[in-house]
Amino acid sequence: MNISCNFDSGNIEVLDASNPQQVLLAMRPDLNSHHFQWFHFKVDGLTPGQRYGFSLTNAGESAYRDAWTGYHAVASYDQRNWFRVPSRFEDGALNFALEPSESQVWFAYFEPYSRARHDWLIEQALNRAGAELFACGKSIEGRDIQLLRVSRNPQAPRKIWIIAQQHPGEHMAEWFMEGVIERLQQRDDAELNALLQQADLYLVPNMNPDGAVRGHLRTNAAGKDLNRAWQSASAAETPEVHFVQEQMRRVGVDLFLDIHGDEEIPHVFSAGCAGNPGFSPRLETLEEDFRSRLLSLGAEFQTTFGYTPDQFGQANTSLACNAVGMEFDCLAFTIEMPFKDHDDNPNPHTGWDGKRSMQLGKDVLSVAAAMVGALR
Repeated sequence: MNISCNFDSGNIEVLDASNPQQVLLAMRPDLNSHHFQWFHFKVDGLTPGQRYGFSLTNAGESAYRDAWTGYHAVASYDQRNWFRVPSRFEDGALNFALEPSESQVWFAYFEPYSRARHDWLIEQALNRAGAELFACGKSIEGRDIQLLRVSRNPQAPRKIWIIAQQHPGEHMAEWFMEGVIERLQQRDDAELNALLQQADLYLVPNMNPDGAVRGHLRTNAAGKDLNRAWQSASAAETPEVHFVQEQMRRVGVDLFLDIHGDEEIPHVFSAGCAGNPGFSPRLETLEEDFRSRLLSLGAEFQTTFGYTPDQFGQANTSLACNAVGMEFDCLAFTIEMPFKDHDDNPNPHTGWDGKRSMQLGKDVLSVAAAMVGALR
């Protein structure tokens, strides 16, 4: 048996593999940061039908210790089809076992979105979805941060922004973006065509490529949480945010969506800007309309579970949603998807996964189409 993680988004340390019934492992912290929770590793040289057990021994010391309760790891034999492996959190360790049907298997915290697939997605956007490369920033380690624009009407008055994967371990966010870009390829979509007559779309499929490739949970290569940098972005430590803010100020923002994943809450939900100093009745009405339309559409979404809203004037304005909503006086949401499952519509085999994330991206475009005329 051989365990490896020397690949895109790989993260694991082998402590003791002498007993295949209880292989002892540890998750590696983000570079220059204490955060850890993401794992992704390959095991090969297996005997099909034999039981193998794995223990993530430092799970109890991770960034979100309580997130492991009710969580089940994902596995794949081909890196395309992922399924949940029954897991249990006890004595500070996450334990799971498998009787593999193949000689090799990959395990991960969530269905990974690779850099190779990201490159393919950008090609799809440029060659099939009618997008253009509007601007391109650079991460600390020199990776591209593509800002795509989809513009079909030069006189379109509205600017809609969607960014994803500020937190690199939240791979469901780029699956969401793939759903958006896949729908943009449908030229006979009347709803989408109506939206694009009134708005240009600005898309950043991956805000934190360094962290994603390195197998980080929360931070970039400087150990900075990008979603806490929107009041202090710098070209030196958070060039990813600095780049996007420059472009926003260049073109304006009428709707902003920041796509994330939540480790603890087994539901899809949104967080708005109710705590912002400038939060107004107009914005409150827009927030309520957005949520109610997404529910009416039948999307995998709910409003019962989520974060406790901030009191008026008490928002953390270093977060992207609050910072952008305040600066541009616009409707701004963080959309959160689970690492576990959407318990309102559970799927024990897959849990929440990439396919469901993609569908949510498509559904959100329908809500944007219905609301675009009321954004200002």
